[in-house]
Amino acid sequence: MSSYLAEFLGTTLLVLIGDGVCANNTLEKTKSHNGGPVMILLGWCLAVGVPAGLFGDVSGGHFNPVFTIGLAIAGLFPWNHVLGYIIAQMAGGFLGAVMVWFFYYNHFQNSPSVSAEDKLAIFTTTPAIRNYFFNTFSELLATMVLIFSLFGLSSKTPVAGVSTFNVAAGILMVGTGLGGTTGFSLNPARDFSPRLAHAILPIQGKGSSDWAYSWVPIVGPLIGATIGAFLYKAVF
Repeated sequence: MSSYLAEFLGTTLLVLIGDGVCANNTLEKTKSHNGGPVMILLGWCLAVGVPAGLFGDVSGGHFNPVFTIGLAIAGLFPWNHVLGYIIAQMAGGFLGAVMVWFFYYNHFQNSPSVSAEDKLAIFTTTPAIRNYFFNTFSELLATMVLIFSLFGLSSKTPVAGVSTFNVAAGILMVGTGLGGTTGFSLNPARDFSPRLAHAILPIQGKGSSDWAYSWVPIVGPLIGATIGAFLYKAVF
């Protein structure tokens, strides 16, 4: 399997399960309706950690454009593969979101009390309090902490399964400590691509895709990953 295909499939699975747990929690008549934030956080930890274990040996298990860029900045990944990885990741994120909509199609059609904003939040992150400066800073800091932590852990002697555990633990750490302000996107392939799918798909009762906010989960993580990568290089 090529590394590009692994990144595509891994990101597809990440968004399918991650956005899927949000749909399971939000939409009416699902078996886990109103499951709550703990269920969502656990689902996202598994959505990121399991693909890392599945495809880590093939592609490195990035599934995130800013992770790929951060690795390249740190000298741990060749720049000539960066664009191909990003294309695969963004395409995978889009497909994963489309699959969530199709899987939960009947529930989207039968959720009249779910607001357009909550339906958007199945696919994208939304700020708890909209303030573009602080929202961007939240994404920046959360991504910086995640990148620095994962890069630092990767410099230790690897053991079987530790990559999956480290990734899931990193998401759990950031989600519990720094996720309350924006929903911790950390990843343009997890936010921009599903946002595009939301804009295109004929989702019952949907509203705006909130493109005015769409730059925050791109700019914040990109700057945060860059700082995290330089910090890793300085410390390790």
